[in-house]
Amino acid sequence: MTKSQFDKSDLLQIERRTPPRAAKTLASQAREGHPHGNGTPTTLTLLPAVDRLAEPRMERLKQSPKRVFINNVDSYASKCISKFLSQCALGAPVDAEGEMETEEEEEEGRVGSKQSGEGAFHVVGTVSEEPDEGRAYVLEQYSKLNREELLAKLMSCDVVIYNITQHADQVEEASWAVSALHNEMSHFSKPKMFILVSTVMTWACSKSVDPDDDPFTDEIFWRRRAHPNFKQHTDLEKRVAKMGKTNMKLFSTYVVASGLQYGMGEQTFHFFFKTAWLGREGEIPVFGDGNNIVPTVHINDLASVIQNVIEQRPKPYYLLAVDYSNNTMGDIVKKISSALGPGKIQKKPVEEAFLTKDLSVMEIDSLLVNLRMEGVYLKELLSINWVCESGLVDNIELVVEEYRQTRGLLPIRLCVLGPPAVGKTTVSKQICEHYKLHHITLKETISETILKLEDTVKNAGPDAENEDTAAEAHELLNSLKDSMEQNGGLLDEQLLVKVVRDKLMSNPCRNQGFVLDSFPKTYEQAKELFYSEDHESEDEPSLISSHSKRIMPEFVLCLDASDDFLKNRVMNLPERLVKDHNYEQEHFLRRLARYREKNLEDETVISYFDELDITPMYLEITSSSEPDCLLLMQKIFDTVGQPRNYGPSSQEVEEEQRRKAEERMRREALEDAEQERKEAEEARLRVAHWEEWTKGLEDVRRQEEELLEAQSVPLRSYLIEHVMPTLTQGLMECCTARPQDPVDFLAEYLLKKNPLNH
Repeated sequence: MTKSQFDKSDLLQIERRTPPRAAKTLASQAREGHPHGNGTPTTLTLLPAVDRLAEPRMERLKQSPKRVFINNVDSYASKCISKFLSQCALGAPVDAEGEMETEEEEEEGRVGSKQSGEGAFHVVGTVSEEPDEGRAYVLEQYSKLNREELLAKLMSCDVVIYNITQHADQVEEASWAVSALHNEMSHFSKPKMFILVSTVMTWACSKSVDPDDDPFTDEIFWRRRAHPNFKQHTDLEKRVAKMGKTNMKLFSTYVVASGLQYGMGEQTFHFFFKTAWLGREGEIPVFGDGNNIVPTVHINDLASVIQNVIEQRPKPYYLLAVDYSNNTMGDIVKKISSALGPGKIQKKPVEEAFLTKDLSVMEIDSLLVNLRMEGVYLKELLSINWVCESGLVDNIELVVEEYRQTRGLLPIRLCVLGPPAVGKTTVSKQICEHYKLHHITLKETISETILKLEDTVKNAGPDAENEDTAAEAHELLNSLKDSMEQNGGLLDEQLLVKVVRDKLMSNPCRNQGFVLDSFPKTYEQAKELFYSEDHESEDEPSLISSHSKRIMPEFVLCLDASDDFLKNRVMNLPERLVKDHNYEQEHFLRRLARYREKNLEDETVISYFDELDITPMYLEITSSSEPDCLLLMQKIFDTVGQPRNYGPSSQEVEEEQRRKAEERMRREALEDAEQERKEAEEARLRVAHWEEWTKGLEDVRRQEEELLEAQSVPLRSYLIEHVMPTLTQGLMECCTARPQDPVDFLAEYLLKKNPLNH
């Protein structure tokens, strides 16, 4: 068949029904009319070849979803792999160009995206914590299973994936799992596959035999030498490979050595992303000299490799999953710093990395690796739909956006407007404190800009880039100073908008967000401030299409109060605040009148936001009492929602707990001291009362004795005068007579001699 006899539909059929490389070869032969073999025209053997190449794809279209087990699906890597596989559509083709079965499907998405129809994989797995209903990407979650229960779960799966790139304690379980499955091969109802996701740290001490220092490839994996802390990983890789050689049709095993993973929120590089995002450091640290080449792979590219291994079953059982970058650690950190932070890096001794609480020993070892690697089998045998084929540095914007979205680190942008003295600054500061935002005021922004420009001019380096930067800074600095001199300390509107815009476009404001206090003041200022030079659309209204979404406020708070209330508030302010805010009576009244006049115009700042469908939140200030202010702030917090930044770190949590414990101990100590003081005071009072009471008792006793003594005098006198003589005489008589009963004798004697009877 000649080229003229081959129509376009035949070519399209060939290219769609064959893998990309084979399709290109066959289609090329068909177009050129090449003979095949011994002069036989291509058409005689072309269609059978196409049919044979199409057979695996047709089989995939007919097969049912595979049940895939993944360990620790709540960890970073396993979670991302699980999400990727759970979104793969059943029967979707796997090719290098990301082509779909039809042109319509090509427009809908790439391989790995969720399409209509049943998913290709049903993912189940273990979790380190309790199962969570929020993990929709996992069909079943297992927690705290014993070995017997876990083996039963593994036996029910078509593919078992063990990821050991994050937690070294999973090495032992993975070793047990592959051995247990191997021992149960006779009970398999259908073939099974075991995939070990290992790490390039098993290559860390490898030495190249090539004097030109060509990259390490998976073709020479037997030459790898592991880092001392990863020898057990190498032992497990060898065990997995050995288990798969017994009966490859029934139990196939693969080892995928992953580069340092990045993307979708970060894990290994998270320390650098977080440090840059927080903006607390002027320079982002690089541990070591930063010249070590770090093999990396986007986590979704790693998941795509695993998907290809499951579906294509390549002959090599050891594959390197690394992208095609050769970025050094210094390049990576500098790019992260430029995209999220101050743009500067600082090289620190390696030992300082071990003092960083946010880095584990495994992560530190990984960050210090120095390997140039290339996944030959990925290029020759698999068809990967790369997310970041050229690496982290070249795709930093995509990775940063994934980092922000995955971790919910989205900026909160507010604009607070209102008349003078209504309390905009107070409200703005409270919002910034609650949400950890940047408070933007004109005075501070201008001062900060001038200081930075002066510092840039003063510390300019000798290289060309720094000279250009210094020249631009010097020119802008002169423009600012000239404008302020000509306008009585104020900037002209164009420079003012530029200074504020540059501040809003800075990384700290783009990371955390900001509260723009009392600016813009006019419609034109707002239009100029939020204008976007990057995007224009002919189909949309000019205002909507030209605004910058990166700095446009999400919320606009419009505070207001009656003129009488504002005047009374200014009159009651301390003199210092009146001078600081320039609230002298005449000046304040002019500012208030000017504000009211501007808000009566057709085009105001509020109308600008209304045109962009940003509905201002109107808040009427009627009282300065604390309860009313708290209610006002709570209303604002409810409208804005929850914070979108990092919660307190483990160190901050510990410090807060320590502070609370110290505060509690201090409070308890004060309470104990107060209790002791009270007890001592009560004891003192008790002693004083006891002494007083004892003294009173003695006085009462003495008075009673004196009274008794006084009352007993007449009786004593009577007894002495009348009774005692008679009694004495009776006793004497009794002694003389010595009667048998002395008592009766004395009684009769006293009766006879009773003086009363005489």
